[in-house]
Amino acid sequence: MMKRRRPLRKPLPPNAPLPPVANPELRAAILAVVDTQLRTSDPPETMQTLERLSAMGYSPEGARQLIAQAVVSEIFNVMAQGKPYDAARYLAALARLPELPDAEK
Repeated sequence: MMKRRRPLRKPLPPNAPLPPVANPELRAAILAVVDTQLRTSDPPETMQTLERLSAMGYSPEGARQLIAQAVVSEIFNVMAQGKPYDAARYLAALARLPELPDAEK
């Protein structure tokens, strides 16, 4: 029997502000992960996602923040749910952006 996933949240319109961050240091660390992925092209889908979101009208910073949401979702799945890192799950979350990912149950 397949687990039912919660529906994805609605896409954010281009340049819509993200909710305020409770921990600026954590935000900086997550954005550093995004920047490393972009700089090293590992995975290359991160840069492809940035370019796709930019073509949709998102600012570079807005696109980075959306990609960070996919990073956070995967970290949550690994840590809180006790699931192993799943590259396919992460890449699927990138492909669905600007729909914000929800962590799996």
